[in-house]
Amino acid sequence: MVKLNKIYTRTGDNGTTGLVSGPRRLKSDLRVEAYGAIDEANAFVGLARQHTHAMPDLDATLMRVQNDLFDLGADLATPDTGEKPEYEPLRIVAAQVARLEEEIDRLNADLEPLRSFVLPAGSAASAALHVARTVARRAERQMVALSRVEGEVVSAEAVAYVNRLSDFLFVAARWTNDKGHADVLWVPGKNR
Repeated sequence: MVKLNKIYTRTGDNGTTGLVSGPRRLKSDLRVEAYGAIDEANAFVGLARQHTHAMPDLDATLMRVQNDLFDLGADLATPDTGEKPEYEPLRIVAAQVARLEEEIDRLNADLEPLRSFVLPAGSAASAALHVARTVARRAERQMVALSRVEGEVVSAEAVAYVNRLSDFLFVAARWTNDKGHADVLWVPGKNR
């Protein structure tokens, strides 16, 4: 269990932060950037939840997503060095990806097929979910870049989870727009 008694420690005043496994990295390190973007996506999911209380099933799913995002942050903050750790690190697992796929399919069943790209607009819930989606996409790009750095490992399940998450947030954003009926569609060249 995590126990935080003191919020400031002054240990990061030199521009470094500690990973769960102990080593310190620069706060600008790609791994720190990746789990920071996951934290940011989580905050935007929390913001979106301020508008989903009247949709209890979706709100419960978003709450599960927030917990999964903490799992993903812990996964990224505990690099796999190939050595057996003294404890079992928290990792994203295939079941978490599969659960997101089920949620995507459930919500998408209520939506009409798209005729155009959707603008990130409509209801407050939809707009907030679109922001969370774009941050999740940024986190995914950072995770993929990190996985290409020699000596850095990012699991396939972690990348699949964040990829599926942005798909889920897109579908959820449409669903909160009156199941897609209130989507704001892109009209190419409309303002020329």
